[in-house]
Amino acid sequence: MRVLIVEDEVRLAENLVQALRESNGFAVDLAQDGLDGEHLSQNECYDVIILDLMLPGQSGLSLLKRLRARRNSTPVLILTAREGPESIIQLLNEGADDYLSKPFDLGELIARVKALIRRGKGGATPVLRVSDVTLNTLEQTVHRNGQPLDLSPTEYRLLEYMMHRPRAIVSKRELLEHLYDFNWQHHSNVIEAHISNLRRKLDASGAVAFIETLRHRGYRLAEQGAER
Repeated sequence: MRVLIVEDEVRLAENLVQALRESNGFAVDLAQDGLDGEHLSQNECYDVIILDLMLPGQSGLSLLKRLRARRNSTPVLILTAREGPESIIQLLNEGADDYLSKPFDLGELIARVKALIRRGKGGATPVLRVSDVTLNTLEQTVHRNGQPLDLSPTEYRLLEYMMHRPRAIVSKRELLEHLYDFNWQHHSNVIEAHISNLRRKLDASGAVAFIETLRHRGYRLAEQGAER
């Protein structure tokens, strides 16, 4: 999944990027002022935006309003030093999905980010099920027919993204945009290899091919009574 962080506190921003990338496998883009944040947010490939309120160039609240005015529905988690009920009510009324008051625990932030992504994809629980494949987004485990699968981090991320949209055709470009940061062009020739390895591991534990390739269109999970 791909996250945009808009935060001008350098140490905090670095800690957020490191925690999301290294521990949870997210692709992360960082903007350190409101104007850069708005520019990056116009690329609507993000699965969640983490937005500080006090930013140079443009405030977080102004950026949030402009996001929603463009009908950008990406989930937004606000980081704020404001704790008054009036300010929180305003944030939620302007379109924020959640908030954390500074200082906060990194583990709590990551849990909230994951919950926002699940809700944004229409899933209420951390367990995704499609046919005979089960994926637990908290434990980052995958089973097919009850058998555990040993996936690489990239293979896991590919599968998680596709299982969030089990009936959709997912293009290679979409996968690149959601799984890598803004330098994704450097990875443009690796998706096919990762899909091939993922398909091999999945199909070794199942009777039916799980990932379909649609020529010139992308990939889709096989329709076998898919469910969440």
